[in-house]
Amino acid sequence: MWNKSAIAVLLAGLVTLSGCTTMADLAGADTQSLNAMSAKAFNETIVKAQADRTLDTSSNTYRRVNAVFLRMKPYADQLNQTGAPFDWKLAVLKSNTMNAYVAPGGKVVFYTAIVEKVKLTDNEIAAIMGHEMTHALEEHSKSKIGAQALTSLAIGIGSSYAAGAGAGNLGSALELGGLVGVGLPYSRSLESRADVGGLMLMARAGYDPKAAVTLWEKMEKMDGAQGSSFLSTHPANSKRIDDMRKNLPAAQQIYNASSRR
Repeated sequence: MWNKSAIAVLLAGLVTLSGCTTMADLAGADTQSLNAMSAKAFNETIVKAQADRTLDTSSNTYRRVNAVFLRMKPYADQLNQTGAPFDWKLAVLKSNTMNAYVAPGGKVVFYTAIVEKVKLTDNEIAAIMGHEMTHALEEHSKSKIGAQALTSLAIGIGSSYAAGAGAGNLGSALELGGLVGVGLPYSRSLESRADVGGLMLMARAGYDPKAAVTLWEKMEKMDGAQGSSFLSTHPANSKRIDDMRKNLPAAQQIYNASSRR
């Protein structure tokens, strides 16, 4: 019979051993598998958007977002430490939804409304792009699945391990894989990491990192006026903007160096 002390020791050992990322690996959500699943889902999104005539491949909005994407991609590749090369892809979808997201392996999706309604500058587009690319580069989806797997394991052990269920609940955690990056909010700590990483990435690519602050200020105003799907999955607040301001000097140095190249 598993008591609470035994469960605590087991979970502490698992976390100490490798953390949430390896929990995802144990559950079958390794980097290669997640990237392959993401590529399949992205391709399905493209096919559906083509059928619905919502795939944007020619508007001025598309050209602007794609130009930022192409300019930032090589710098993102330089930062890839996942052990698997990314096949970066971009889809711009015609929609009144103000949102953008990334899925594992570098599959980026922008909705036209976030550019057009918020009247983003190219630098502000780069702030969103850098933020999303950082989520992918740091495998935040994998961290979420690992955390969910760990929670499911605890529930499974606590409620039914003695009955032979074991860690079967890991499977239900993996079912989230199809939704990862497509609207599920990341934790505050992962959002903060994406903020900082995005600042540095956009600066490396020659985009003014101060635009990250103006972006979130605009988004907060939009949220107060009419609500925003983007803010439902990318929470913005004054502390977050303050934290980005604190990291601006370091990002500005990178930006200044990039402008001299």
